[in-house]
Amino acid sequence: MSDAAAQQPAEAAAGPVQPEGTYSLAQLKEHNTRESLWMLLHDKVYDITAFMDEHPGGDEVLVEEAGRDATEAFEDVGHSDEARAMLPKMLLGDFYGEKTSKSKKSVSAGGSSTSSGGFPIWVVPVALVAAFLAWRVFLA
Repeated sequence: MSDAAAQQPAEAAAGPVQPEGTYSLAQLKEHNTRESLWMLLHDKVYDITAFMDEHPGGDEVLVEEAGRDATEAFEDVGHSDEARAMLPKMLLGDFYGEKTSKSKKSVSAGGSSTSSGGFPIWVVPVALVAAFLAWRVFLA
């Protein structure tokens, strides 16, 4: 009895226990390959490995979103009612914990060709080249 009492404070110090039938972000991230591909959609975890060959958009888009919260990407595409009806067959369980996924805004601000205001930077050199060519044509 003293052993059980001694274990309870240690378990409480370790943090909340993950409920059975739920999946954490760490578990989700372990399944991000073509051989085992899990995805988080609307706080539910799905195993979409068997569906990869059937996906009309190709398997590359699925692998890109694998192992993380793909809700935004799923909704941005505008999936049909038929696609949504397929999800319950692939459901593993509910998500447990906090989601820490990359936001598309932080990715685009850091590595794409847009300025912080969303204006495409490539427009400036193209406009300069066009202005130079127009100047040459009018002077010739």
